[in-house]
Amino acid sequence: MYPMLVLLGLAALLGASQGRTDCYGSVNRIKTPGASCKTAKPERLTYCGVKASQKIAEVDLKAMDRYKPLIKKVGEKLCVEPALIAGIISRESHAGKILKGGWGDNGNGFGLMQVDKRSHKPVGTWNSEAHLMQGTNILISMIKTIQKKFPSWTKDQQLKGGISAYNAGPRNVQSYDRMDVGTTHDDYSNDVVARAQYYKKHGY
Repeated sequence: MYPMLVLLGLAALLGASQGRTDCYGSVNRIKTPGASCKTAKPERLTYCGVKASQKIAEVDLKAMDRYKPLIKKVGEKLCVEPALIAGIISRESHAGKILKGGWGDNGNGFGLMQVDKRSHKPVGTWNSEAHLMQGTNILISMIKTIQKKFPSWTKDQQLKGGISAYNAGPRNVQSYDRMDVGTTHDDYSNDVVARAQYYKKHGY
């Protein structure tokens, strides 16, 4: 009887943790000004900010939906919001639309999440679960570095810092308000968070 109760307790514990995607904070709790005009202009938008981020995310939605089951699977495995993974994929590769043979960034960035071959050995095919696991694990390592660097920040602030570091490295993150200075177009985490908030509303 007793071992059965232990098993039932374990099952309950496993059930409670399965499907969790909020181990590192939540994009919906982060305030963001969204995309800079430097990011919006090449997308042929005449406006900037959150509205621009949402529009770009919307344009990528159809292509993104192809990978939705995979993104959700990886998010649940690694306890990271699938919407955030989608936000990074939109920013990095427009859900794969701008890649040539799976490569971008002049042949340095690999796959949907643009893993840099100069810093990491790319794993899997460009649109595979293995690739998304690698990209998301890189993101997690950045979040954990920021957690150690800024222990007094809230979980959500550390999450945003990790997103910024995914683009420009943890050394570039010096303060909360200016963390995106030095990232591509000086808006990386602000734009990704706004795109992720859009994907959250669309079932990611």
